Amino acid sequence: MAAPKESVVHGSTARPQDLPSVDQLLRGDASRALLAEHGHTLVVTEARALLDALRRDAVAGRLPVTGVQPDAIAAALTARVQQRLAPRMRAVLNLTGTVIHTNLGRALLADAALQRLLAVMTSPNNLEYDLATGSRGDRDSLVEELLCTITGAEAATVVNNNAAAVLLTIAALARDREVIVSRGELVEIGGAFRMPDVMASAGARMVEVGTTNRTHPADYERAINERTALVMKVHTSNYAVQGFTAAVDEATLAGIAHARGVPLATDLGSGSLVDLAHYGLPREPLPQEMLAAGCDVVTFSGDKLLGGPQAGLIVGSKEAVGRIRKFPMKRALRMSKLPLAALEATLSLYLRPERLAQDLPTLRLLTRPAEAIQAMAVALLPAVRDAVSPRFDVEVVPLLGQIGSGSLPVERLPSAGLAIAPAGTSKKGIGTALDALATALRALPLPVIGRIADDRLLLDLRCLEDSTPFLAQLGLLRARLH
Repeated sequence: MAAPKESVVHGSTARPQDLPSVDQLLRGDASRALLAEHGHTLVVTEARALLDALRRDAVAGRLPVTGVQPDAIAAALTARVQQRLAPRMRAVLNLTGTVIHTNLGRALLADAALQRLLAVMTSPNNLEYDLATGSRGDRDSLVEELLCTITGAEAATVVNNNAAAVLLTIAALARDREVIVSRGELVEIGGAFRMPDVMASAGARMVEVGTTNRTHPADYERAINERTALVMKVHTSNYAVQGFTAAVDEATLAGIAHARGVPLATDLGSGSLVDLAHYGLPREPLPQEMLAAGCDVVTFSGDKLLGGPQAGLIVGSKEAVGRIRKFPMKRALRMSKLPLAALEATLSLYLRPERLAQDLPTLRLLTRPAEAIQAMAVALLPAVRDAVSPRFDVEVVPLLGQIGSGSLPVERLPSAGLAIAPAGTSKKGIGTALDALATALRALPLPVIGRIADDRLLLDLRCLEDSTPFLAQLGLLRARLH
């Protein structure tokens, strides 16, 4: 006589044989709805993975009986399918205080750029088609005239980022020859991208001149010889050397290089196209100034202070840019239609400089009055306090933000925000409590990214122009903290 089936009582664990087969699971109403919406392949793959995971838990004795109920398994399958299809790149609320944040996507695109993207992506477009002649066109022509108008350059070309712009410039102008650069300008940017490595990758031999803190005109003059193909200046936008220093300006260096028949290139990195001092911000060198000083090539980024998509912009003389454009590496580094459309729309905003602080999100955020940020912090305080109490205390505090982690990183912007600290927690438990709060904020549907400093979690509100999405999530945050 067969043994009677064991009775499963509330609170006991489920057994592997209590689980349905894949076919049984797929016959349920919820599974049929998933199949109709997503197709057989995805749903079956996730159903098998779900049942395998539940079976392992059952064998280990950690699967509650409620976990094998039809409704529970159907809900778990739906969640797995949704999670599988959920985007990995998600919008977040940047409350770090760093406006141009390298890890959070850098510059926000203007509405004009977003509209241009939608317009050209939903239909065929003239990416490489000359509408005037009906023949093949050059994608550079979509932005070259704009760049030349704004910077005063004779010619311009673009690639997919500024690292590529520097690499391509050196390779096209100095491959198998020497490039002279000041020892104080051998920069490293994020991801261990170092100027000496770029030189080597471009096939050029780097010749260092001067010292870490002081380089003089005579250093360049002594280094130039028949093997020299290029003199390079690098703007140290992500650090500053102070004290007993000396550097050679572009106008002086252009005279030295050109007297020996050698071109001069300068990399500005963050590349502002307007004088930021007009907006009360720290001044950055402009491409148009570098060209006027005699530089043959100027390279800079599109997604930092310029406020556009990721791009490497190269402007300069017709002769130098022509050589760069024809170099074989250019095709491998060229921009695709998406960032090109966004870049064109962003550059067009610079034709209306009076509206720039209004229309360009990067400049709008950088120039947002501290008083307005303070007022928002005061308005948000009661709701945030209610969401995190009694575990945490909240107060409005003045803060110093940052323009960008790779753009003017040592400069600070007066700002304001909320400081959240554990309530009644011993010094020993503060770090754990703040980490838990930061994790809860990141786990929200629209993740909130702040920063921890001085035993507090700081939410700098400079980049929060609309507080509605933030407020809408505080109820969920309250539930997760209690």
